Amino acid sequence: PSVPRHTNRLINEKSPYLLQHAHNPVDWYPWGQEAFDKAKTENKLIFLSVGYSTCHWCHVMEEESFKSKEIGEIMNEHYVCIKVDREERPDVDKVYMTFVQATSGGGGWPMSVWLTPDLKPFAGGTYFPPEDGVHRVGFRTVLLRIAEQWKENKDALLESSQRILEALRHTSEICVQGQESPPPAKEVMDTCFQQLSRSYDEDYGGFSKSPKFPTPVNLNFLFTYWALNRTTPEGARALQMALHTLKMMAHGGIHDHIGQGFHRYSTDQHWHVPHFEKMLYDQGQLAAMYSRAFQISGDEFFADVVRDILLYVSRDLSDQAGGFYSAEDADSYPTTTSREKQEGAFCVWAAEELRALLPDPVQGATEGTTLGDIFMHHYGVEEAGNVDPMKDPHQELKGKNVLISRCSPELTAARFGLEPVRLSALLQECRQRLSSARAQRPRPHLDTKMLAAWNGLMISGFAQAGAALAEQGYVSRAAQAAAFLRTHLFDPDSGRLLRSCYRGKDNSVEQSTVPIQGFLEDYVFVIQALFDLYEASLEQGWLEWALHLQHMQDKLFWDPKGFAYFSTEGGDPSLLLRLKDDQDGAEPTPNSVSVTNLLRAACYSGHMDWMEKAGKILAAFSERLQKIPITLPEMVRATALFHHTVKQVVVCGDPQGEDTKEMLHCVRSVFSPNKVLMVADGDSTGFLYRQLPFLASLERKDGKATAYICSNFTCSLPVTSVQELREMLSP
Repeated sequence: PSVPRHTNRLINEKSPYLLQHAHNPVDWYPWGQEAFDKAKTENKLIFLSVGYSTCHWCHVMEEESFKSKEIGEIMNEHYVCIKVDREERPDVDKVYMTFVQATSGGGGWPMSVWLTPDLKPFAGGTYFPPEDGVHRVGFRTVLLRIAEQWKENKDALLESSQRILEALRHTSEICVQGQESPPPAKEVMDTCFQQLSRSYDEDYGGFSKSPKFPTPVNLNFLFTYWALNRTTPEGARALQMALHTLKMMAHGGIHDHIGQGFHRYSTDQHWHVPHFEKMLYDQGQLAAMYSRAFQISGDEFFADVVRDILLYVSRDLSDQAGGFYSAEDADSYPTTTSREKQEGAFCVWAAEELRALLPDPVQGATEGTTLGDIFMHHYGVEEAGNVDPMKDPHQELKGKNVLISRCSPELTAARFGLEPVRLSALLQECRQRLSSARAQRPRPHLDTKMLAAWNGLMISGFAQAGAALAEQGYVSRAAQAAAFLRTHLFDPDSGRLLRSCYRGKDNSVEQSTVPIQGFLEDYVFVIQALFDLYEASLEQGWLEWALHLQHMQDKLFWDPKGFAYFSTEGGDPSLLLRLKDDQDGAEPTPNSVSVTNLLRAACYSGHMDWMEKAGKILAAFSERLQKIPITLPEMVRATALFHHTVKQVVVCGDPQGEDTKEMLHCVRSVFSPNKVLMVADGDSTGFLYRQLPFLASLERKDGKATAYICSNFTCSLPVTSVQELREMLSP
């Protein structure tokens, strides 16, 4: 029907996820005072549902339960129902996910939690099927049982929720123990390397059997471990583990060979059948990882993957105002006439479809060979489909193929009697044809919410790629996105970041009626991005903004008693816990990145109290870093940088001069994890000279661009040779 039967309060929200639920028969409320007041006034329990717009199982639970008139009536009668977009409100998500993980041993989305009217959790889980099954209690049963308990045993439930909250407060506290100092770098690095090495998959790369996630934090750690241990067998193994993982991912089905970019994770050990959604935070971090792989190895293969990721983001995840969208869904309609969406429908292929699209005979190849033969052989296509039924529980991929590079180009070329260069051109032609065919299919849903934190990760990806590949266009795209953040996600009056903005009608950029203030992760990833962008562009305005935001982060989130940063500001009565994340996951935890940010900030400003703060974060996490460093690989990496002292690489010269450009290219082409780059251009009125008076004493030697390597503002002898500079940059 063109007119929806039901419309609830979510129709007034901006979040694509909340809008997806605006026509459910459930009387949903957004997270806020109106819902809290209703629960208290009517003495009703709260049912809290948390998810995000590209979450497959969130869609399933909506179809099965939240669109059901009967289940909707039960929910509306007994509960005040609240919907939360976890990407918009990570603070709410983290509080209740901490509860669900502590009480059920697992977590995920959709998250379903039952709260007392004063927001204390007492029951929870993730996805519930609508009706009872052999192994699982159905959602309808759970709703009715909990409502009955509230009627019969209200006091016991309230008492239980209070006990649970106290226990969570106690177990989730992270603070410095006594006189604890930062843990020793070598032991922590070695333990983390050994733990990763034990979980490493020798055949396919990655760090588990299945499911397999890209985990850029592990790769970043391994690159740093190699850089600091280049001459040891362990260092060589660390590099091999990282490069092999990146190669296998790029060959796998987790990599979209036709539409570019990477899917969220692989359901199998071989990186073959992915969960098809694409997240901005993965693209940003993987662009940076493949850039580092290229810096270290010089292998063009990795540079090509960087270009592939950035092409996808520029084309499909970019707002015309300069920001980056959050994600693309896994599910879509197989055809324009389909009634139901299926996972992966936009990306998979039947063998006969490929034969019909690629029928051309190939001149010079083994007799009778068509483009389809070559393409299907190279990408592992099978007549009956190449997806293991065990990885396809809903039979959505039956008879379909997920493309995966099964052979090296050399082997495929040899098999069909072709030169590798010719094969490469033929495969490229095939991919372009399939891309055109795929463009006729209905596209998956695009989440056009723009988040400060994830935009920060993507700006870093573009800036680091621009520096490592010497591609000025990528640096310009990073600068355009940073300008977007300053215009749309920064309040110049308060000096604070905002969390999110949205694509509105006619491609305008809209803000919520009450904007969501930035969280710790927004500050951390944007500050990191601005440092990366300064090093790639040398525009000092980005540096100035980064240092301003670092001061603001300290003011809003620092814990002066227990050290380290809280994830959220204080003073919000609706948040029962003020947490500090203690695990690097799909994204690094903000405190891990903060250590490196603080070290960089100290180098660019001369404020040594930032160096001290970095040490205090490491002290607060010291026990965890020494016992299970594999849970915090990015913080382990930062521990090494803290102890090794960051090098300030200062290039004195005219930024437009060829000799200066050559030196800058040298600095950017070498992977050296413990360096910051700055240019002393002789303008004593500029921001950097005001921050760092010692720059005035550094001069060009013999009128040439000259580099100095400084440590704690004490500098080496001047260097004018690029070769000598390269040697000095290698640890």
